[in-house]
Amino acid sequence: MSTVAISVQIPEESLISLKEQPETFARELQMLAAVKLYELGKLSSGRAAQLAGVTRVEFLLALGRYQVSPFALDAETLAEDIANA
Repeated sequence: MSTVAISVQIPEESLISLKEQPETFARELQMLAAVKLYELGKLSSGRAAQLAGVTRVEFLLALGRYQVSPFALDAETLAEDIANA
């Protein structure tokens, strides 16, 4: 698998405030980006997991920490499914 490196400038004060080391914060930022792109429907769970650097199962289990449902149904679609059941 081919990868691309992207550099992001983070103020040192932000890392100090978060009490994070750069490497730890980089991994968390990668996961946060994957979760948000999945939540927005821009990436499938498999591709989001790939972006986060974890397996698909690990990614789906991690979604709960970020209060994101692993189910792709919005409230309206879910209500329609219930009504049609």
